[in-house]
Amino acid sequence: MTAAMTTNNPSGLREWRPQPADRRKGPTVPDENTTRIRLRPPRNRVERRAIGWWTTQALALVVPVLIALAATALFVPPARFWLLLALVVVAVLGVPYVLVMPQWRYRVHRWEITEDAVYTAAGWLRQEWRIAPMSRIQTVDTVRGPLQQLFNLSSVTVTTASAAGPLTIDGLDRAVAHAVVEQLTATTQATPGDAT
Repeated sequence: MTAAMTTNNPSGLREWRPQPADRRKGPTVPDENTTRIRLRPPRNRVERRAIGWWTTQALALVVPVLIALAATALFVPPARFWLLLALVVVAVLGVPYVLVMPQWRYRVHRWEITEDAVYTAAGWLRQEWRIAPMSRIQTVDTVRGPLQQLFNLSSVTVTTASAAGPLTIDGLDRAVAHAVVEQLTATTQATPGDAT
């Protein structure tokens, strides 16, 4: 089955619609019975507390390296110059990472669930936008690590029959994540499909 992008809708949004297969390759799919999934950015932002969570993760990565380099430079005089140089390089790269990355991720991260699909947008340097039709969902999981618990956040992981791997919605409020899991579970159970 092939797919085509269409722009014939009044809203001007692009839609994905399965197209009839070539008769030599197999049976055709009636166009009226196909599900349309709109290709558009997801609408919902993650919880604003996710900025604090991502900042804490970045600090946990950068600060120990800075402390280790400073302590080693203090106690190993022959290598002091090179260790201080490394300390400066890590600080020059690490401080902007701690300050910019969480804000940028908050601007990029989005999610949405419709009756037909789960939409996610994530990343900061390498940004990823994914759509998973309900009929392809295999499992739905919730994760709450120690730092997430500190910020009362959860992540929802949606496993699909895709080689790209699962979709993850990070930075959700705990209650919202619970509601998302319930909604996805109910919708996928009511959606026909073999999820393979």
